[in-house]
Amino acid sequence: MEKAIFAGVELGGTKCVVTLAAGPGAVLAQQRVPTEDSPTTLSAIADILAGWWAERPFAALGVASFGPVDLDRRSPSFGHILTTTKPGWSMTDVAPRLARRFAVPLGFDTDVNGAALGEHRWGAGRGVDPFVYVTVGTGIGGGVVVGGRPLHGLVHPEMGHVPIPREPGDDFPGVCPYHGGCLEGLASGVALQRRCGAPAEALPAGHEAWRLEARYLALGVCAIAAVLSPPRIALGGGVMRAPGLLGRVSTELTAALAGYVRAPELVPPALGERAGVLGAVTLAQMALATGAVQ
Repeated sequence: MEKAIFAGVELGGTKCVVTLAAGPGAVLAQQRVPTEDSPTTLSAIADILAGWWAERPFAALGVASFGPVDLDRRSPSFGHILTTTKPGWSMTDVAPRLARRFAVPLGFDTDVNGAALGEHRWGAGRGVDPFVYVTVGTGIGGGVVVGGRPLHGLVHPEMGHVPIPREPGDDFPGVCPYHGGCLEGLASGVALQRRCGAPAEALPAGHEAWRLEARYLALGVCAIAAVLSPPRIALGGGVMRAPGLLGRVSTELTAALAGYVRAPELVPPALGERAGVLGAVTLAQMALATGAVQ
């Protein structure tokens, strides 16, 4: 029997990845679209999907979007991006707009919940429950999978905004416009660049900023571990590609937990940069299984 084909869209802050696939080993087509204003970007994505649809209709569509987003299916703004710092995208009706164009089940979630789903199904999170994925890049975000499904609640996990106690002598104000010294404000790629005057990839391994980076990331992971108790956490994103950083975070995490509970295993994402878009494919598969918008 021919495998079902799914379309997945990873809607990112700087670029979007649109994929047609049956799974990670069966990617039939993929295109990238720069994230410009919302009408231009979503029209380009819809046109790509329409071209594929004309040749080989997909069974369902999944969208993993930057946020914050409305995931409450009872809400009139379900499937919208909410108030965001990205100009021109606040209250954009992402899922409803695509659902009107393609009459197939549609799954919708955050980009990091999507990445967590992708890793849980096909990567570093297989067989792990609960499983957490944290991305450390321009910003910091996290996704959680519990019982095979992404965690939702009042909104969705916002791990980048947990408050972090500062190291003595650190007077850096932080870059988060809402909270200043939260995890994202102190340890994101933007924070590193503003603190040091150079991008993360340009900082030498011995730079003092890496000690602070490992410490602050460990404190953020410590809060996640204390609340969710995941056996394993995948740490991805551009900043985590710095040599030795994952090991330093793991060492700092053990120290921060102080023997009270066992530290979760920290691993890199097995799917690498494909985690988000394969998570969108997973959302499509889940939508097809229920026959409804997720």
